[in-house]
Amino acid sequence: MSVLKNILTVLLVIAELFLIVVVLLQSGKKAGLSGTIAGGAETFFGKHKARSFEGRLQQLTKLSAAAFIIIAVILAILD
Repeated sequence: MSVLKNILTVLLVIAELFLIVVVLLQSGKKAGLSGTIAGGAETFFGKHKARSFEGRLQQLTKLSAAAFIIIAVILAILD
């Protein structure tokens, strides 16, 4: 059981660090002046947002947050 806890703890730390990096790589909803200038292009790029870099970052954020929560709950149950 101790080996399983150690493995899950290492996985939790990796998930934490990955989640921090992915969240920090995302841009804010309002990107200042460039956000207002590019606001007109939102209609075109809004259709393909899931394929863009930002769309992938959002998906990675959701997956890493889910992994973090699941591993934390498993560790809490094992404790």
